[in-house]
Amino acid sequence: MRSDTIKKGLDRVPHRALLYAAGLSKKDLGRPFIGVATSFTDLIPGHIGMRDLERFIERGICYAGAVPFLFGVPGICDGIAMGHLGMCYPLALREIVADIIETVANAHQLDGIICLTNCDKITPGMLMGVARLNIPAIMVTAGPMLSGRFNKRKLAFVHDTFEGMARAKKGDISLQELSCLEMEACPGQGSCQGLYTANTMACLTETMGMSIPGCGTALAGSAKKRRIAQASGEQIVKLVKQNIKPRDIITAKSLENAIVVDMALGGSSNTVLHLMSIAHEAGIDLDLKTFDRISKTVPHITAIEPAGEYFMEDLEYAGGIPAVLKRLKSKLNNTLNASGQKTFQIADSATIFDSEVIRPLNRAYHKQGGIAVLYGNLAPNGAVVKQSGVSAKMMQFVGRARVFNREEQAMQAIMSNKIKKGDCIVIRYEGPSGGPGMREMLAPTAAIVGLGLEDSVALITDGRFSGGTKGPCIGHISPEASAGGTIAIIKDGDTINIDIPNRKLEVKLSKVEIEKRFKHWKSVEPKIKTGYLSRYSRLVSSADKGAILS
Repeated sequence: MRSDTIKKGLDRVPHRALLYAAGLSKKDLGRPFIGVATSFTDLIPGHIGMRDLERFIERGICYAGAVPFLFGVPGICDGIAMGHLGMCYPLALREIVADIIETVANAHQLDGIICLTNCDKITPGMLMGVARLNIPAIMVTAGPMLSGRFNKRKLAFVHDTFEGMARAKKGDISLQELSCLEMEACPGQGSCQGLYTANTMACLTETMGMSIPGCGTALAGSAKKRRIAQASGEQIVKLVKQNIKPRDIITAKSLENAIVVDMALGGSSNTVLHLMSIAHEAGIDLDLKTFDRISKTVPHITAIEPAGEYFMEDLEYAGGIPAVLKRLKSKLNNTLNASGQKTFQIADSATIFDSEVIRPLNRAYHKQGGIAVLYGNLAPNGAVVKQSGVSAKMMQFVGRARVFNREEQAMQAIMSNKIKKGDCIVIRYEGPSGGPGMREMLAPTAAIVGLGLEDSVALITDGRFSGGTKGPCIGHISPEASAGGTIAIIKDGDTINIDIPNRKLEVKLSKVEIEKRFKHWKSVEPKIKTGYLSRYSRLVSSADKGAILS
């Protein structure tokens, strides 16, 4: 066993003394050591139920004859971090999480690891860490939140809080109703109810094989989730004994499966960054063109919040990810799951309980997948849009640039009714390096929707968007403004052309005019000059490379 490095031999007397001090017996030293990386925190609704799941994971590990060791991993709630300095940190946290997984597991020579996770950047950070480590590993995602209820209507976090603010501002709902919505939109534990980043990544983690079947959509607080936690604890010991490692599961073909399911679900555009970063840690080449190629061949077969009327609970009751795999089997590779099964076995044994929630391929909501990659003089290296959340009339749009160098400036203009029909909001210096941390623009996009402007106003940015975003919102523009991308020299009134069907994003300026403007351009001063974010800003790659640290 790998852990024998700290357990066996005369020169390990001090090590054994410390292990005995931790409460281990001599018998325990003959068993595999399994780390349980838990991101429990009272700060994140998606993580508050993890104490319960830790117990069941430990139970499974002990039943299988191994020794569990819990250790903590930090977490951030993207919703609470949204709209202020805090949003500079979640993407940067992803790298910290990966480093912690590597550091603790190697320092203590663990034989295997279970990662208990749920929310946005913690899940990909853990996947990056285990792919880098390449010791047997399983992910347990803590599950989606149930929908809220108000006046016989289902509620969702983004629609009924972020968008609700703008509806109240417009006068469509009263402040009293808004107060009720904020109390009822999030009724308890779990990751927010739609196909936002947390739930999308949980689904893709299961698809690529790093969670056992059913984990991605099993609801937070459910008995099913407890059983999955215990089964994962038992299964990790088997993986250790069989020496099945993450890079046996995370392969080019399983990542392609994840992209196929992502496109079919219409998931968060953040998955582009995360799957690329996971691939990098696993030593696999994955680029933007792969996402767009797959998107053109995989139909969008679900309509889950924010792009539709269904919720994660509906996907769970329709059969979950196994049912989605069944529907998509002809487009998938037969890869290994951490359970020991293969993709086709899981698909064949699944049942589709609701053909409206998970539609047949020939009756899809859209012919193409959820994400499109755009190119042009505004995004020579690419930009990303969640096309499944864009109405048909806004798939092609020509607008007047309204330029802002910070999200807060744009938000103030939107809420002050200074944005008009035909405007294209440009938010720049919010990229991975310039932000730093590539902040999510959920507040501006939700405000646009809440004010009823989603079919007449577009937004482009070198930052990114929450999985809760809908409408013609294009992010990840590369190169970013701070790196001298064309977005840096756009002026108010410039004409922006968005053509999603033809994958184009352009500013109507000649090459001569662009070059002329760059002669007078100077990059802005770094917004943050000390601490972790300053280091992150200097080391992070561009969005088209996954915003990884070099």
